[in-house]
Amino acid sequence: MAKSNRSFAVVGLGAFGSTVATELARFGNRVVGIDIDERRVSLLTSALSSALIMDATDEAALREAGIDNYDVALVAIGSNLEASILTAMTLKLIGIETIWVKASSRTHHRILAKLGVDRVIQPEQEMGRHIAQMLNNPVLQDYVSLGNGYSVVNIVVPKRLEGREISTLGLGSVHDLRLLGVMRGTEFRHSTEDTLLETDDKLILLGKRGELRSFGDSL
Repeated sequence: MAKSNRSFAVVGLGAFGSTVATELARFGNRVVGIDIDERRVSLLTSALSSALIMDATDEAALREAGIDNYDVALVAIGSNLEASILTAMTLKLIGIETIWVKASSRTHHRILAKLGVDRVIQPEQEMGRHIAQMLNNPVLQDYVSLGNGYSVVNIVVPKRLEGREISTLGLGSVHDLRLLGVMRGTEFRHSTEDTLLETDDKLILLGKRGELRSFGDSL
């Protein structure tokens, strides 16, 4: 369950940063957006709790603005590697508990990892892998990587399986997978082995990527 009433500082209000900031605000969180570009800041003044024109590498300015009181910071600065690294270091210095940073290259990623930020994100690569998975197998609607080779996927039941019991799919026997439940329309259903499948049901499965891929290919 998501923790309520959290506060987020998003530094860098380009396409990625502004999207994250506005979504976090839409979920009811307190969000401050920070950028040195006045135009970007002005576009988000009505969507966020506050939006500040500021150099986020300036420790004194961050403290004066109260950023050290925020729970989480996301550094979403684009191609300026130096500004990204210095901002992450400054946020750590003022005591932000959790820091996520967008990386623009492998070198950038390695430097950020050495700094000890909580998570390094490479949105383009992550989305590219996501789209490739779905293009490769049309029954795969969505997936979330959990690390250590495990993922949760959302697989659509094809018409030819309508009326079959879930037990006939070989989950846990032929395929080393765990069924978490079934989405039928907008309703989530816990399922048993004798649950009858309907066309366009979505199976929510947990397992290793190889097993999930093999199962998807078999449908």
